[in-house]
Amino acid sequence: MRKPKSPAGVRDALITGLGRRNFLRAAAVVTGAGGTLLGARAAAATPPVTLPREILQPRKGPIPGRHYLPSTPEQVTWGYVPALDARPVLRVRSGETVTVDSVSHEGILEDQGRDPVAYFGEHGVRRTDVLQDAVAIARDYARTPRDFDVDGPHVVTGPIAVEGARPGDVLKVEILSLVPRVPYGVVSSRHGKGALARTAGGGAPDGITLDEVMPPVATDGRPTGDPLRYGNVSVFTPVRRGRRGLASGVMKRGRRGEVTFPLRPFMGMMGVAFTRGSGPTDPALNSIPPTLGGGNIDINLLGAGATFYLPVFADGALFYTGDPHHAMGGGEAALTAMEGSLRVTFRLSVCRPGSGDAPEVAFRYPFGETPEAWLPIGLSDPDGSLDGQGGDLDTAMRRAVVNALDFLEQDQGMDRAVAYAYLSAAVNFEVSQVVDRTTGVHGVIPKEHFSD
Repeated sequence: MRKPKSPAGVRDALITGLGRRNFLRAAAVVTGAGGTLLGARAAAATPPVTLPREILQPRKGPIPGRHYLPSTPEQVTWGYVPALDARPVLRVRSGETVTVDSVSHEGILEDQGRDPVAYFGEHGVRRTDVLQDAVAIARDYARTPRDFDVDGPHVVTGPIAVEGARPGDVLKVEILSLVPRVPYGVVSSRHGKGALARTAGGGAPDGITLDEVMPPVATDGRPTGDPLRYGNVSVFTPVRRGRRGLASGVMKRGRRGEVTFPLRPFMGMMGVAFTRGSGPTDPALNSIPPTLGGGNIDINLLGAGATFYLPVFADGALFYTGDPHHAMGGGEAALTAMEGSLRVTFRLSVCRPGSGDAPEVAFRYPFGETPEAWLPIGLSDPDGSLDGQGGDLDTAMRRAVVNALDFLEQDQGMDRAVAYAYLSAAVNFEVSQVVDRTTGVHGVIPKEHFSD
């Protein structure tokens, strides 16, 4: 038996051998209630991912949901989310399941040639291993005009109308399964975007120098007006199938070395219609900033087994999804995660006010939950691009703390002053992402602390 060489490897081996829940129980015993084992967050101890033995082309392979929604050029919007009056592409009853074949935008964008067969072929991917729906979207999408410098990058699938949902309700989104459709992904860094981006005025952001900007200033080709000459950086990242089919991303380290990391798939974008627009490409509908309707929320704990609660603003809720991730570190520093297409299955359920089926906070703000933790969320500018765009991380932190306090007081019965003290003593607040114009912070409140 090959011995694990790192804490993360030991953790993954234990999860594989013990099972997820037994691992968490053992972690609690070794490190104290809600503690961590070998540096791993309890809330992030998701099972290792098994890679399918086939490329999951549309309608191929297992489709576990009652309903199936492919990502065809007619059923997606590219770079924009649905408005409150959008036409649904699918209707489901509350409590039903739907499997969505999501498509990653990486490999089909204009700065990559808008030709996934050619782009991935340059990295050794066979034509038959390129997703047919990615090819179709890159070639045939015509629902909205594309402007690489203005539009969001995301392929947004939906919306799905959930019968009976109405404004004032909560849509409960249970993430039942996430399966990589392909054994590769892409991580991109683009000029003017990311944690180390050059400012709009051409200078360095606070805290770093121009020499520390990424990608390097000298490679900035945006003045050419040709996305292929912008000097953006995309790192093709193959997935290696290990023992028992367990999957890891692989990147180069120097000339001969490599670095590997486990896949932790999740959907970066899950949302409901939040606002109206003057048209499908209204700036208020841009797919980049998350809002009170969710959207590009980028919380890496919302993997299989998690639940995401969204306040409803339109009849039918009008749920949409996109931005599939194979793996992402907190903050999403470079700009993108390891982007890769996923087959995801959701259960969509309507929660009424006063039913007790959703946290009280969720009726006014997105809220997450895993089997191990509750995730109060804070956004720096929760109305997105309406009335300007604010990216202050301190603002997001404050809102996450207030939402955590509201949850502890309203749903857990804690005195607010005691709850404030508890947050300071025992709860981690983590950066969701700093790259989506609206920044995000989420708290991780361990459920084990509340066992009777």
